[in-house]
Order: sequence, then structure tokens, then C-alpha cells
Amino acid sequence: MHIEFRHLRTIKAIHDCGGLARAAEQLNITQSALSHQIKGLEDQAGVELFIRRSKPMKLSPAGLRLLRLAEQILPQIEAMQEEFSSLREGRAGRMHIAIECHACFEWLFPVLEAFRKSWPDVDVDIKPGLAFDALPALQKEEVDLVVSSDPEDLAGIEFVELFDYNPVFVAASTHPLAAKPFVEAEDFRGQTLITYPVERSRLDIFSQLLTPARVEPAAIRQVELTAVILLLVASNRGVTVLPDWVVREVKYNSDYVTRPLTEAGITRRLYAAVRGEDLEKPYVQELVALARTEARRLQAA
Repeated sequence: MHIEFRHLRTIKAIHDCGGLARAAEQLNITQSALSHQIKGLEDQAGVELFIRRSKPMKLSPAGLRLLRLAEQILPQIEAMQEEFSSLREGRAGRMHIAIECHACFEWLFPVLEAFRKSWPDVDVDIKPGLAFDALPALQKEEVDLVVSSDPEDLAGIEFVELFDYNPVFVAASTHPLAAKPFVEAEDFRGQTLITYPVERSRLDIFSQLLTPARVEPAAIRQVELTAVILLLVASNRGVTVLPDWVVREVKYNSDYVTRPLTEAGITRRLYAAVRGEDLEKPYVQELVALARTEARRLQAA
């Protein structure tokens, strides 16, 4: 027996309407075409699906079984069609984000909170990009956006500028280096440097200053949370380098000082890496806009 979706819709329409005339109108077909469709279905089944002598028209036991099938399947089909429509129109989708910038978690959470209110049908997830190769995962469609400060020339991948930031030196106000207007690579010799627990190549202090100068701190202490890093710095257990927007409160706290790295300062740029075909999706554009807005708010604080 070959049952099509239109057969299920016909069974349900006749049941709901109680007759052929109203069901035909609901289905936007002629009554003759509807009668022909029912006869063809009954010929396939080998049983009557309707008790025609009753008013309103009622389903036979066999027809009731088809009705239960229709009530089970049709809502699923309609939901799937709506989902596909949302995907085509850019109202729904997936936004799995990998972050190569450890400090960016604190910046990104307010962005995603605003994003989910505007795009409730977009599935959002955050994956720590430091734990795997994020950009190859983006090419393989395992993630949909990578937050990175290191753009690469990759086929099919676009790097969209988000904002610039300055890595700054942070020390206790009583630390000897607090008296300097800026710090240089040599100042880190003999210091305990407190960093996030990631490889050196992903830390600005190493990639932009210490590694090129071939300077090694006396010790490196790795700490997961920014708040704990600042607590240790305030206790004079070491010094650190963080993005300027991360330590915005430090400017108003007498326990700390922030100083530029080198006299000219160091500027870094953060990017959103996305697949080229996703750039025009409305929710991708909205996320990028929210990210830039939140960055401006933090830098102005």
C-alpha cells in the first residue's frame, strides 16, 4: 500500500470537516478530485475508510487507524518544513564558537546573552579552541566561528575584524616595576610571570615581546581564572600581562598598576573567523555587531 502525505492530509481534513465539500475547500481541490483520491486509497487498502451513510461523514475502523497515523506524522512534517524555512530565511541555524583567546570568555558571555534573546532559534555552543586546532575544525564545519588574534590564509575562511586591544603589564602598586612609565622585555628577567594555562605561542606576552627578545622570566605560574591572577598579583606573588579591557577595573583599584608594554605600546587585533558562505547569514552579522559593541563598552569603562 502506497500512502502519501496528501492521503494523510485528506483523511484528517474529512474527519475535521465532517464532509467532502468542506474538506475539499480546505484542501483547495475539487470535491470530485477528493472523491477520486479516497476511492484510489480504498482500492489500495482493500477496505472502506469511511462510513458514507453517516452524517457527518465518519471514519471506519481502518480509517481511524490512518487518522492516528496522520495525527502523529503530519505535525512532525510541518515542524520540519518550518525548520527548513527558518534555515533558508536565516532565522535559525547553528553557531558553535571556538575561542583561541583565553581571556575572551569574560567578554563573550555578555555578547551571547544579548544574542540569544534576538536569535532564540540559533543553537549556540562554546568550545575552548585552545584544546584543539580550531581553524581546521572551522574548515571541516565542526565549529562555525573562531575568535582569534592570529589570522591565517586559509581556503574558504574569512577573518572579520572585531576590535583592537592593548596587552598591558599588571603589577601590585608596591612592586618595583610600578615606578616605571612602561616595561620592556628585560624587565621580566627575574620575575614570576602569571599566565593562563595555554601554550606560549598563544600568549601575547611571549609572541609579541619575550620570545623575539629571547627573554625568559624566572618562573611561570599558570592560573585558570582572571580573578585569581589579579588576586595573586595584588599579593605581590608575581606580575602578569592581560588585555586592557580585561583589567578595566584595575584603573580604579589602588592595589594594582597597569603599564604599557614598551614605550610605544603593543596593539593586537581580534578577529572572528568564519566560513565565507556564512558571512551573509543575518545571525552571523548580528553576532559580529554585538561583539564589536560589547568591546567598545568595555574599553570605555
